[in-house]
Amino acid sequence: MLLGAIADDFTGASDLANMLARNGMATTLYVGVPEGDVAPAEAGVVALKTRSIAPGDAVRQSLDGLAWLQRQGAGQILFKYCSTFDSTPEGNIGPVAEALSAALDAGVAVVCPVFPATGRTLYQGHLFVGDRLLNESGMEKHPLTPMTDPDIRRWLRRQTRGEVGLVPYAVVRQGAEAIRAALAEIGKTAKLAVVDAVTDDDLKAIGAAIADARLITGGSGIAIGLPDNFRKAGKLGAGGTAYSGLSGPGVALSGSCSRASLAQLARHLEGHPGFALRPDAVMAGDVTVAAARDFVLSHADEAPIVHSSADPDAVKAAQERFGREAVAGAIERFFGTLAQELVAAGVTCIAVGGGETSGAVVAALGVRQLAIGPEIDPGVPALAGEAGARSIRLALKSGNFGASDFYAKALDVMGTSR
Repeated sequence: MLLGAIADDFTGASDLANMLARNGMATTLYVGVPEGDVAPAEAGVVALKTRSIAPGDAVRQSLDGLAWLQRQGAGQILFKYCSTFDSTPEGNIGPVAEALSAALDAGVAVVCPVFPATGRTLYQGHLFVGDRLLNESGMEKHPLTPMTDPDIRRWLRRQTRGEVGLVPYAVVRQGAEAIRAALAEIGKTAKLAVVDAVTDDDLKAIGAAIADARLITGGSGIAIGLPDNFRKAGKLGAGGTAYSGLSGPGVALSGSCSRASLAQLARHLEGHPGFALRPDAVMAGDVTVAAARDFVLSHADEAPIVHSSADPDAVKAAQERFGREAVAGAIERFFGTLAQELVAAGVTCIAVGGGETSGAVVAALGVRQLAIGPEIDPGVPALAGEAGARSIRLALKSGNFGASDFYAKALDVMGTSR
């Protein structure tokens, strides 16, 4: 294994695996830390569910992932988090990055949550989503990780013990040598360096500058420039993984409340049946998994959607009444159990919206390894795996990713050989 990656949620892991595969690395996605050694891959992505847990637990699980990747021979480690830097003032991005850096004796590590294809850019250390600062993008209302400050250096300083440097855009535009020199200077006083980027070409220049880095941190966009380093060294083979579509019933599950997810839900409901999970109804037991399962199976040929997506204010009201973690846990368990029962009943294709929801679904199905298929929308590939003895196809979408017609398109790609 040349490159080993640790992702803090399942949608991010599939996003990163997609990026690496598209750029020519034979890539395998692992759900959780495997128990033993596996068949060789040029890049291995370990998908964890550590974004919203206690920082200490996130650090421990990430270090377990690091140890396994090192046993597989990975010489370079990438810590992947969301391109909207989803975290709280306590963590978990900063604590995990510091722990990985210490374990690797990594020197200075890049911090770059940029993904231009989805509108995430970084200028003077400030993160933008499209033409809006992060804290004006809707992320300030995220139910688990509200992002109220677009200054990534300032956010990281709240989470970490050390200094955080900045490689500004004026330096990045000068190319790889200038970036490398700036990082070396920052490395005299800091272990983390936020690096501006606006375009894919910027990310390629950053990738060239960090070819020898032991640790890299960022969104999936940072991986744009990494495969070329291995290619130039003559270490890459033919790349690619085997994937084929799988015919059969499909369903969409939406647990995200982002603006993009709400728009995708509204679009899908225009032509497909939907089953709503109101947070207060789930908590009160007024809606059951059996009812949702029967609804989906009765509309199996119509690409139905089951959704807990709601206006953030409605979600906040339920959280205030029952507790944030209690509401999130109940909805995740609902989706996980529902996915189990649907697959047992013959559903073969599941498109999932939301990182926490995706993690709950994959964990409940017991999927351990996934092959990377065609890209559905930027950052979202189709995935092939096994749930017990059943073959399934999955699409795991971060809440903010995907076009308005994502769900219909995803089910089509998963159910059709490409």
